[in-house]
Amino acid sequence: MEAIMKYDVIVVGAGSMGMAAGYFLAKKGQRVLLIDAFDPPHTSGSHHGETRIIRYAYGEGEEYVPLALRAKELWEELEKESGRSFFLKTGVLSVGEETSSFIQTVISSAKIYSLPLEVLNAVEIHTRFPGITVPDSFIGCFEPTSGVLKCEDAIRTYKEFALKYGAELLTNHPVKGIKVTEDSVKVHTGDNVYEGKRLVLSAGAWSKELLAKLGLNLPATPIRKTFAWFEADEKFYGEGKFPAFSFDTKSGMYYGFPSIDGAGLKLGRHDGIQQAQNPNEEVAPFNDGDRAELENLLRSYMPQVGKLKFGKTCMYTMTPDENFIIDTHPLYKNVVFAAGFSGHGFKFSSAVGEVISDLLTTGKAPYDLSLFSASRWEVE
Repeated sequence: MEAIMKYDVIVVGAGSMGMAAGYFLAKKGQRVLLIDAFDPPHTSGSHHGETRIIRYAYGEGEEYVPLALRAKELWEELEKESGRSFFLKTGVLSVGEETSSFIQTVISSAKIYSLPLEVLNAVEIHTRFPGITVPDSFIGCFEPTSGVLKCEDAIRTYKEFALKYGAELLTNHPVKGIKVTEDSVKVHTGDNVYEGKRLVLSAGAWSKELLAKLGLNLPATPIRKTFAWFEADEKFYGEGKFPAFSFDTKSGMYYGFPSIDGAGLKLGRHDGIQQAQNPNEEVAPFNDGDRAELENLLRSYMPQVGKLKFGKTCMYTMTPDENFIIDTHPLYKNVVFAAGFSGHGFKFSSAVGEVISDLLTTGKAPYDLSLFSASRWEVE
């Protein structure tokens, strides 16, 4: 076994949350080791697929809005620091029955936080965006300041700057064991052992099995999800003419993106069959059933969208209430974990990285994290 190397913080899982945390910790002068089972950004987790929506009038709950607004500020800071652009202000249109709880929460969160939001009826939706046709009972909530993040570009940028600030990155090294005391952690990767004072565990679909090594049994279940690109007329669905969107319908909750750089309209289903996925096994490829599920929405509301171009798979890591888990270990205050982002977490990864950094270096977060506490379940 090789000699133990000592760090201030070891981050296990260097995807969206972990890489951001590594960046903020390294920027504060912490000696950081990032360990990942793959080489991020990669296609084996939850952060690939080129794009993610970022919105602030938040249908999943008003409690998310402060975190979303801070995430926005931090993405802008990273763009300025790097000289790169990975936010596209396409606007985001949320569509559904006027009685939809999701739609009503979008409206209420905009009112509470004075966010710009236009509420459109069915005719106004079609007039503004001719590629969409909805029943008279539907309304649309258009948030003009929201848009799209280029997720893999963002992770690459956090990676580059974390390394610039002195972090080390160990790729293609699955973690085999973790031992924690009150003032140290030891992480085993095969024949190697790495020692640090504090630990971040942000391993996505592998979080549940790694947290179990620390005596925590959390309901963070990996599930298989799919998304796809379809042929689309640029005059209707191209970037600059068409927004990112979400549809809350009787047949399900869908999300999607305009055609960016001529790639085609991108569409996924947020809910649907919750097919548990062993993260250590290959995810079943995109199939005809996945295609049919997405084409159901297109036939109903976007009939001008064309044929399937290609589909991809990914994993969500779901909690029962679909809220995140961000907390400190109940026995070890030198361990912070972030998991269960339930398919709507990426937009927050800049802010979550900052929160993790603050929890480890100051012992407190700048936000109320009670919604994300692991204590909402029996964790031991």
